Amino acid sequence: MQMVANNNRVWYTLIVLCLQNMFVCLCCFRRDISLASREIPVKRLNCQYLKNIDYGAEDITILKDGLAFLSTGLKYPGLHSFSDEPGKMYVLDLLHPKMTPVELQIKGQLDLSSFNPHGISVYEDEADDSIYVFVVNHPEHKSQVEIFRFVEEDTLMHLKTITHPLLHSVNDIVAVGAEHFYATNDRYFHHEALQLLTFMFDLSWCDVVYYSPHEVRVVAGGFKSANGINISPDRQYIYVSDIMDHEIDIFRRNEGEQLAYVKSVAVGSLCDNIEVDHRTGDIWLGCHPNGLKLLKFDPEDPPGSEVIRIKNIHSERPVVSLEYGDDGRQLIASTVAVPYEGKLLIGSVFHKALLCIL
Repeated sequence: MQMVANNNRVWYTLIVLCLQNMFVCLCCFRRDISLASREIPVKRLNCQYLKNIDYGAEDITILKDGLAFLSTGLKYPGLHSFSDEPGKMYVLDLLHPKMTPVELQIKGQLDLSSFNPHGISVYEDEADDSIYVFVVNHPEHKSQVEIFRFVEEDTLMHLKTITHPLLHSVNDIVAVGAEHFYATNDRYFHHEALQLLTFMFDLSWCDVVYYSPHEVRVVAGGFKSANGINISPDRQYIYVSDIMDHEIDIFRRNEGEQLAYVKSVAVGSLCDNIEVDHRTGDIWLGCHPNGLKLLKFDPEDPPGSEVIRIKNIHSERPVVSLEYGDDGRQLIASTVAVPYEGKLLIGSVFHKALLCIL
């Protein structure tokens, strides 16, 4: 049995390497989508690496009281990884003097040996002050959503695993209830060769799905690759990053959780996760300046990082600004940026995480 498992692992590695080469070739062909010719912007801040985070923090979200949750150790087809270990969840108190991430202990019926966390969201139930943590999980490269309850300073209690045919390639989620959320699908096909064709021919077939225990349905479509998703402070609007279209799409939440398209804001980069400043409503984006560098990953010429902020996104003239830029020497492949009280947390796919002073 061990020999069979080893053989399967070898074949999987070979398939991934072939797919990476195919993606690189397609990125060279579709340089407009991958931004393969783009120069990396450099604008550094006063930053330090977060302790204990060595294999990426793909998504980060912060509560109003300064408590930050981080998903780490993502393994994603076609992207590099520095670790074969299962993923982990961390918590960080930004009001604590040391500001050191602490690994969250996960209790309940969940296979931690295949835990592969991706996008995350937190919902605070005002009725009893309960904190629910939603995590996109890819065990064996499947897609499912885990719901936890944050029960102690360093413990998550697993409550439920959600799977559904419409949740077939989930990237990110935003929780709108204790068991209710919107989710993005970043791919249309499971078959890698077919998915490559959608990329090559610029097909906009990805979507956003609304989930509740009573119904699951597609509420928005027409995305090249729906990636990050989040909600406005007044909870009236949903923001979606169409990473391959280099835009942030805005939708109004209507009755019955229907989404009505409002407009799109161009960002000029491959923007991943979306975070929203709860005080100002500013949009913060962790972005990939050059998609080709991300896919081929040359340690001598690593993929860079970029943080973009959008002010007044609902106005006729939103202000899009570069807040942090690096050529990969400090941070490789940024995915998320979250501000809090003059600080900025920046996460990455597989590298490290930064704590910066704004």
